[in-house]
Amino acid sequence: MTTSTTPRTGNSYAGTLALTALTPIVWGSTYAIATEFLPPDRPLFTALMRALPAGLALLAITRVLPRGIWVGRAAVLGLLNIGAFFPLLFLAAYRLPGGVAGVLGAVAPMFALGLATVVLAEKPNGRKVIAGLIGVFGVALVVLRANAQLDTVGVIAGLAGAASMAAGTVLTQRWGRPEGVGPLALTGWQLTAGGLFILPLALLIEGAPPALDADAIGGYLYIGIVGTAAAYWLWFRGISKVPATSVAFLGLLSPVSAAVIGWIALGQALSPLQMLGLVIALAGTVFGQMAGRPKAVAVTVPEPTVPVLAGAR
Repeated sequence: MTTSTTPRTGNSYAGTLALTALTPIVWGSTYAIATEFLPPDRPLFTALMRALPAGLALLAITRVLPRGIWVGRAAVLGLLNIGAFFPLLFLAAYRLPGGVAGVLGAVAPMFALGLATVVLAEKPNGRKVIAGLIGVFGVALVVLRANAQLDTVGVIAGLAGAASMAAGTVLTQRWGRPEGVGPLALTGWQLTAGGLFILPLALLIEGAPPALDADAIGGYLYIGIVGTAAAYWLWFRGISKVPATSVAFLGLLSPVSAAVIGWIALGQALSPLQMLGLVIALAGTVFGQMAGRPKAVAVTVPEPTVPVLAGAR
């Protein structure tokens, strides 16, 4: 007898994590795009432009609509991952100066750990809890400032946004996808459902859309195509292949990416303490993956039998 290891624990698993990690790295760039190119004080319109056009485009490309039980599931996932998460994220960012919103968003892996225990029946993992705390501490060093002030509504919005994203991530893995439906179609369903939820809110609260110049149009095209359609496709693809809690830990890369992009592209200085925070946040991300990596599964392969010819001695 000989043994071999399932591909999931080898290069394919690491490759899937690496591709999925591109999503929060790209998400980190949306902060710079929003501040440099998009209209100010229009968070709901920005959330709408980020979700609905990309969702409708993916529906046109895939030409697959949800049916049966998946009509409701697509609506729920679209609400959690997009429709509620985007407005809560922007609300927290507008009301919480000093990067407090980034720290609250970094709590998402902790929410995911708790939800996975209930929804996915995953056993509590002490190493992942430690990794989550390390990640939150590292992000705090990167984004918090001495003059940071807390706003009750902003804190609630930040925590609710982190919980919404965590719940969407866990439920996406729990429900999977309908047979024959790829992650691109599932992404289109959720972006469209989430965008349709945001649409009336944007019109009622912010009114008519603002006038857009060339910079704003380019910015919205970037966050719609690269930062949303492509990024969420990679995100949902990753959730279908690796544990949801491991994917959730990759979200720690978003504030790290935002800080690095601000440093390189916008000339924002990083103190030694912030640099230390970057290293700690990355360490928490890596430790979270190591704690959730599936063990190798030995597969027994029978030795080939040699046929015995008649008359052979």
